Amino acid sequence: MAERKRPNFIMLILVVVIAAAAVFGGRWYAYVAYASDPFDEVGISLNTMMPAPIRDIGCGMLKGRFEGKTLPPFGCGINGQW
Repeated sequence: MAERKRPNFIMLILVVVIAAAAVFGGRWYAYVAYASDPFDEVGISLNTMMPAPIRDIGCGMLKGRFEGKTLPPFGCGINGQW
């Protein structure tokens, strides 16, 4: 009986991890692709927590939409420049 509960627990943990990745990943994508303001605190936090290659993609998307209009958000600029 104990062995039968173990795969169910592992499956539950797997579902929770996948759901969390989908929620946070979706929120990050909504920020970098559709935000009307690059200074959304939650979006900036999610972008700075992403691994460097993903963060670079996000900063590139933000740069394409906001360069020349405003300063870069935290984590996307060097010395206040895109």
